[in-house]
Amino acid sequence: MALPVAKPVEKFSRRGVSIFLWLPTIADAANLKPTRTELEGSTNLSAAISAIKGFSIENQSIDTPDMGDDFESSIPGVDKAEDSNFTFYEDHLTDALEQLLQKGTQGYVVILRKGDIPGSKSMDVFPVRVGSQSPAYTADNEGAKFEVKFTITRRPVQGAAVPAAGAQVTRKAADA
Repeated sequence: MALPVAKPVEKFSRRGVSIFLWLPTIADAANLKPTRTELEGSTNLSAAISAIKGFSIENQSIDTPDMGDDFESSIPGVDKAEDSNFTFYEDHLTDALEQLLQKGTQGYVVILRKGDIPGSKSMDVFPVRVGSQSPAYTADNEGAKFEVKFTITRRPVQGAAVPAAGAQVTRKAADA
C-alpha cells in the first residue's frame, strides 16, 4: 500500500509579508478578537522593526521519573509566554513610537503572520504591557535603534481568523 504524497508547501519569508500591529484597545477584549475596523485604525509597526524576540507560548514540562525505569519521562505542565520584545529603528525627526510604547502602556500586539488575508487562520493577538523601553547604543556602522520589552499579561490567542476585508491594513504606517 502506497502512502499518500503530501502536497508541496508554498514556502515564504515573513519579511515583507507578516504584519505587526499595535492596538491600544479591542472592543471584544475578553475574547481577544479585534474587528476589521480596529485593525484598520491600528498602528502598523512593521517597517520600523529591526528585530523580534518571543511572542510565542512555551510549555513548561514536568519531569516524572519513577523507580521502574531508567528513562526519565515527562508530562505537559503549565504554558508560559516567552519574554518578548521588538527592536525598532529610531526615527531622527519624531518620537512617535517612543511615545506610543512608553513604559507601563497596555495594549495588544496583533501579528498577521501570512499578511492581511481575510479568513486566514493566521492572526495572533497578544495582550501586553510595556515593561521597558531603552535606546540601544553602539559604535557599529548601523542605524540607531531602541528596544521595547513586553510582558504578556494573559494567554494570547493564536491562529485566529483574520477579519473580513475592508481596506487592507498594510496602508497605515507607524508614522501616520
